[in-house]
Amino acid sequence: MRIPENFRSKIRSRLAVTLLAAMTIALAPGVLNAAVFNPQTATLENGMQVVLVENHRAPVVTHMVWYKVGSADEPEGVSGIAHFLEHLMFKGTDKIAPGDFSKIVARNGGNDNAFTSWDYTGYFQNIARDRLDLVMEMEADRMTNLQLSDDVVLPERDVIIEERRSRLDNSPGALLGEQMRASLFMAHPYGRSIIGWLNEMEQLSTEDALEFYRDWYAPNNAILVVAGDITMDELLPMAEKYYGVIPRGKDMTRKRVKEPVQHAPRKVTMHDPRVGQASWSRYYLAPSYNTERAADAVALDVLSEIIGSGTTSRFFKSLVVDQEIASSVGTFYNPVAVDLANFGVYAVPRGDVDLADLEQAVDGEIAKVINDGVTQDELDRAKQKLLDSAVFARDSLSAGARVLGQSLAVGLSVDQVESWPERVEAVTIDQVNEAAKRVFDDKKSVTGWLMPSKDGPITGGGAALPITSGEGVH
Repeated sequence: MRIPENFRSKIRSRLAVTLLAAMTIALAPGVLNAAVFNPQTATLENGMQVVLVENHRAPVVTHMVWYKVGSADEPEGVSGIAHFLEHLMFKGTDKIAPGDFSKIVARNGGNDNAFTSWDYTGYFQNIARDRLDLVMEMEADRMTNLQLSDDVVLPERDVIIEERRSRLDNSPGALLGEQMRASLFMAHPYGRSIIGWLNEMEQLSTEDALEFYRDWYAPNNAILVVAGDITMDELLPMAEKYYGVIPRGKDMTRKRVKEPVQHAPRKVTMHDPRVGQASWSRYYLAPSYNTERAADAVALDVLSEIIGSGTTSRFFKSLVVDQEIASSVGTFYNPVAVDLANFGVYAVPRGDVDLADLEQAVDGEIAKVINDGVTQDELDRAKQKLLDSAVFARDSLSAGARVLGQSLAVGLSVDQVESWPERVEAVTIDQVNEAAKRVFDDKKSVTGWLMPSKDGPITGGGAALPITSGEGVH
């Protein structure tokens, strides 16, 4: 979209990975008692779910509509159509001229944006409480009355192609991450680029966009999440007025290919003159909260905190402080997905340390986790940090809306989100150690080497880490 608020391409530093972890800590399942956001829910007659997180600290609201469709739901041959349609949703209806949606929001003191990921597409506005009915009316209007023709679609196709060139093709780290993910998922559409493969993007048509819109954009495939200074008694009549009158659409089924058994590790090596600092990374297939091994997900949340979260983590202390072989190191894991997730490790060598030596050192640390496990003290400290983060998440106006929207869009329940602290508290050292042994399986991994070209980097080049994880593209 217009504002480059891309969670994927910006997550290239330890700070950004930490922020992502803070977003995902409240997303895990569990039992019902411990509340995180205390949401209220309702369902309209047409099937649209309504979720409210009350926050009366200021007279403002976050209004979000999440569609349960993303790039992994695209038909073969039209990769990028989910993200393309996200752009086209701003091209107008009979009531709102192309481009006026955001202008109207801005004139009323608010801001808006949208995002696309593998499992969902979302649209949001932050605005004063007394303008909520305005943005709700506009969002409901474009849910069903979007007007598209070649004269608006084809120029926007050029925009997304340029977006791909500027944000992926011009970023060695982003390109490597894209290639690694395509290698990690051999059959599943999670290996597909969210923004799309260039050769397919160049062929996207008005009819492709309209067909995708007619299939997936309907109230029964959408979730309305509002956070802020409003009660359910006030919100529900508004939701009925604007969204409740939209007819129910056809029931859509996500057709996902099951990832086959993997038998060998893979490696992706990229040389690029724009790279000033080499980097190393590895992705492992991992369970999500929707897979057979969902019980491992919370344990892996804790494991990631122990070994790779910040300067007090085990890997940082060993590789950066003690061995002085890396300048940075960390892990990332986001198990909020319809299907499989991935657990990642990344490191940047210090000085002229060879990537092979760095990889050997990281593998040594992973072997220690597998063979010796984590300690009770590490477990206790990690659990406390995660539980503290859940408390801090309540202070943000939009965090609850994003966490709940993302979770519900992939098929989790409100109870699973709200009960996450209890599940974290219940994690045992044996659960963490067993989950670590299962996830660190080289046969289910891809390793990435990102290096300057053999002729050396372009003057002024900097470090270019591969994409780690995140929500999607805007």
